[in-house]
Amino acid sequence: MLAVALSLTSPAFSQTPLPLAESALKPVTAQAHTASTPAATPSPAQEIFDEVNDLIQNQYGGLSTVDRAALARDYQTRLTAVCASDPSGCAAEKAFPVVTAEVTALGDEHTYFQNPDDFKDFMTSATGGNRLQFGVRLAQLDGESRLILDVIPGSASEAAGLRRGDVLKTIDDQPYTYAGLKAAKEAGRQIMLGLERGGAPLTVAITSSESSSRDLPRLSFLPPSADQPGQVAVIRIPTFLAGGSVAQTVHDEVRSAQGQQASGLIVDLRGNTGGDLSECDGAVSAFVPSFTRLARTAQGDSRTVVRGGSRLDNGRVRSGVQSPALWTGPLTVMVDGSSASCSEFFAYELQYAKRATIIGEVTAGVGNTATRVFPLDSGAALQLTILNYAKPDGTPYPVRVKPDVSGVTDLAALGKGTDTLLSAAVGTLKTAPVLSAESVAPAARN
Repeated sequence: MLAVALSLTSPAFSQTPLPLAESALKPVTAQAHTASTPAATPSPAQEIFDEVNDLIQNQYGGLSTVDRAALARDYQTRLTAVCASDPSGCAAEKAFPVVTAEVTALGDEHTYFQNPDDFKDFMTSATGGNRLQFGVRLAQLDGESRLILDVIPGSASEAAGLRRGDVLKTIDDQPYTYAGLKAAKEAGRQIMLGLERGGAPLTVAITSSESSSRDLPRLSFLPPSADQPGQVAVIRIPTFLAGGSVAQTVHDEVRSAQGQQASGLIVDLRGNTGGDLSECDGAVSAFVPSFTRLARTAQGDSRTVVRGGSRLDNGRVRSGVQSPALWTGPLTVMVDGSSASCSEFFAYELQYAKRATIIGEVTAGVGNTATRVFPLDSGAALQLTILNYAKPDGTPYPVRVKPDVSGVTDLAALGKGTDTLLSAAVGTLKTAPVLSAESVAPAARN
């Protein structure tokens, strides 16, 4: 299921798997030229090129086997040719396509160059900043991105009463197109949006507005059914990069589910393309008492232990949540082909610990490495793979998570009010793993 966003998160988050972000944003350290520069004073283009290559040479911790020194020499030649008419004053923008091509040639799909506009969008989403938006995430149905998957809290769409499963049909009585919706968003004009909800027609007035891109986890409940006699809690985690507080919110929602005596819990990671690793760690710890991994970097290995809502890197506390909760009842996690990065990490840790039933589709395939975003002097940035993961015994993390139970979300059925994968997930709770008192106590004593 391919989801797109209408100006609520960067396209990199809504359409492209977002590799695990090992931290939020880190400043670039002092740079050293990686290739000989023809001018005594580097041009702006050369400075960008040197910044990027210094990072690739000294910070890269991914799995590419490309000769990075030879790569830098090759693309230095290309940059020199591009800047031949003005070697000392060559604008930074001249280097952007060269650097983009070089990063592509590195052969690591998790590493990419962000021009200033892309980086600005990234920052807005990473920090939960405001942007002009309607506030919906959409999936393709009948050839257009028209099926609402998520509604951002506090957005114009929430105020208008839009819901997951609504199918967009018309704009101002004209046939709906995604391009038309985007144009209306950018113009900031009110439109009459025709839609179907559960097969019934409905019209709402809506105007895009400046609102937060923050999209935190949220809790809902399903009524008792033949498959599950008690009410089932569902925690939807749309992203792990929402300006912080994702992990804390997961723990708070777990506590709420426990307080309302939910008989089972389902975590929905469909369409979640990733985010910040610390948020992943904290969220996982609401379901697993303790887990350990090794991070392999260019500088060597480090050991991370997550326990009781706290993350310790080489024995030092890195992050934590307040009043951590631990769900011990039946647990199922839903994933799809768009679940990536942190979603894959989250699902794998629960699967590895035999803590949950994973249901859905094979995931996107970027779950075994982490990246860091390095801002550059020009306002651009480099997202660079800085490490890859393994379990303490050396077993590498898988690229993709294969579900225990296969299933798909029928988008046509969702547009008529039925979430097929969610219904199947409820059925798996009968045999989903639970935590025994014996498994919880050792972790509590650590």
